[in-house]
Amino acid sequence: MIHIVGAGPGDPELITVKGSRYLAEADVVIYAGSLVNPALLDYCKEGVEIHNSAHMTLDEVVEVIAQAEADGKMTVRLHTGDPAIYGAIQEQMDAWEKRGFAYDVVPGVSSFLGTAAALRQEYTLPGISQTVIITRNEGRTPVPEREKLRSLAAHHATMCIFLSIAMIEEVAAELIAGGYEETTPIAIVQRATWPEQKILRGTLATIAEQVKAEEIDRTAMIVVGDCLNTEYELSQLYAPQFSHMFRDAKA
Repeated sequence: MIHIVGAGPGDPELITVKGSRYLAEADVVIYAGSLVNPALLDYCKEGVEIHNSAHMTLDEVVEVIAQAEADGKMTVRLHTGDPAIYGAIQEQMDAWEKRGFAYDVVPGVSSFLGTAAALRQEYTLPGISQTVIITRNEGRTPVPEREKLRSLAAHHATMCIFLSIAMIEEVAAELIAGGYEETTPIAIVQRATWPEQKILRGTLATIAEQVKAEEIDRTAMIVVGDCLNTEYELSQLYAPQFSHMFRDAKA
């Protein structure tokens, strides 16, 4: 059996209970060494066979798993955050299905959620934004024209931008060109939930220079939107005049 496990954003305690149990039971672990905190491997049992996929091709990953399946061993494929977001798991699952391998997926805490925790920020504030856009800037992996930052910026929603910190000048310029004001607040969180976590706050006009000064060029989430300001409407959920099936309105 193959288990795809979301490792969470970095803090080893933010893996799910099921994910940590599978890691403890695994005979073979293939982990994304460029992103996954190696401290998570402490969950593994003695004698486990460990592979760092940062040095492997897709064919090599599949071959290791094929050998484990032939030997009747249980494999954990450990991905950073939640594997469904920029995890490149679809091509792996398709390859396993062609070979008839059984597998399942254990979700994890995505880095955009770890970032919200680090910022102590709710992304969906009443009267400000009720939509979160998860995206990335175009790089080696192309982005459809309708999903480019300039197009998405027209919504003025909260945006969580993955894999784009090295292009922060272009990111800021595209967001401004798409409709965000230069004064729109932006936050950068590098290695959210890790011990060395670093947070920068600025505006679209200032953030590129701040990032350059702090020499942040990888493993960072970009959050932009007016949710990062402090003024917002209170939720109706807890308003005394608001009634629902669990509580009557109070005068």
